[in-house]
Amino acid sequence: MGAAGHVALRKEIATLYRADQAERTPHPAHGSAEYRALRERDVVRQKRVRAILATGGTLKPSTQYQAAMILQHSDALADIWQAHELTRASAEAGYAPARWLTAASLDRWLMYQGRPQKFGTQIAPDGKRQRVWDVEPSTSDEERARSDVPSLAQMQRRADELTRTETMPDMKDAPPWLKEAVRRWQAEGSW
Repeated sequence: MGAAGHVALRKEIATLYRADQAERTPHPAHGSAEYRALRERDVVRQKRVRAILATGGTLKPSTQYQAAMILQHSDALADIWQAHELTRASAEAGYAPARWLTAASLDRWLMYQGRPQKFGTQIAPDGKRQRVWDVEPSTSDEERARSDVPSLAQMQRRADELTRTETMPDMKDAPPWLKEAVRRWQAEGSW
């Protein structure tokens, strides 16, 4: 593929990224018809990004970040891991916005496996409230700051705010990894 083809693919990823972000401002309520429609359009965008990435072209760090943002909205572990790899490369190349997404995509990848997250970027409902997903205790707020991630205290305040302002989703529709976590939290008494 020539230079013109690579430019066209980068522009297409940028267009897909803008659509991905525009649909989330404001974010539709989980479980609503608008949310389900958003998730369907996410799948279409993710499929196109995977096809573009399969061409093997070299992407600029900003384009890697944009592709990763789209992929990390997937439910598929492989997409989320690819998002993490893309943002890590983007951050290592000096693209500052990728630092946070590198941490968030790793956390999401861990969370979807029912494992504690490293940085504390992910918030999930437990049927009663929004909560910061379990976090690996060895990660410090200083390490979070180096990745442009708020402190755990700030994330807990964000979870509390979401509990006050958002409708709790119907947990019967929750994915298996979240249902298992709720059972664990109930057994631990932290529910």
